[in-house]
Amino acid sequence: MANKKQRIAVMCALLAKNPNKLYSLNYFQEMLGAAKSSLSEDAAVIKQVFVEAGIGRVETVAGVHGGIRYVPQIPENARVLLLKELTEKMADTSRILPGGYMYIADLFCTPYYVDGMAQVMAEWFMDKKADFIVTVETKGIPLAMSVARILNLPLAIARRESKLTDGSVFSINYLSGSSRRLQTMSLSKRMIKEGAKALVIDDFIAGGGTIKAICDMLSEFDIEVVGTGAAIVNKYPQKKRITGYKAIFELEELSETKIEISAY
Repeated sequence: MANKKQRIAVMCALLAKNPNKLYSLNYFQEMLGAAKSSLSEDAAVIKQVFVEAGIGRVETVAGVHGGIRYVPQIPENARVLLLKELTEKMADTSRILPGGYMYIADLFCTPYYVDGMAQVMAEWFMDKKADFIVTVETKGIPLAMSVARILNLPLAIARRESKLTDGSVFSINYLSGSSRRLQTMSLSKRMIKEGAKALVIDDFIAGGGTIKAICDMLSEFDIEVVGTGAAIVNKYPQKKRITGYKAIFELEELSETKIEISAY
């Protein structure tokens, strides 16, 4: 494939599809049949275009095991529009459910919204050098999976009911802040590595009980939690069981007739 425009198009597509994945020039050389000098020039063009468009940067890693990778970034105007649209949707009073809950499952199952929120969260933790991401089933999985894809990290899922296919598991009992009842959480030992660094991602923080349980469980394996993020945090209770978390939105009020939520 000798056409420069075709090479750049293919390289852009692959880099964008797999953020933070390191591609060697040998990989592109075998795929596109071009000299490394030409591919280096192509990479320089892509790097300049991405920066000027405000959609991230292309990094060059030197050495035998080096190559290029795409580190995405959401443009500020796109971020503002996304958060405004989500705020308006979540503030819709038709989402109010009995018992002091709100319906948001549709938003967390819509790729555009999930990927947008995940990009915001991924930028928080891009430089944390995490080894993997942890979440708890089930509503947080799409968001955590999207963050994992952007950061090119594996995802470990803590279950409330372990499966035979999980193999050996570690379990812990904890008090959930949202359901306000004692629950059990299990994590497959095959999904984690002692002494590693983890990010904890969830869809919602109420009292922080669920995330504290995850952190306590990881500490049993000498795993350092280098970042905690959620899409939404409930303003109350103001004193959470965790500290140092980041959230995109804050739920300020949820009553039978009103939802107040804003970018955090």
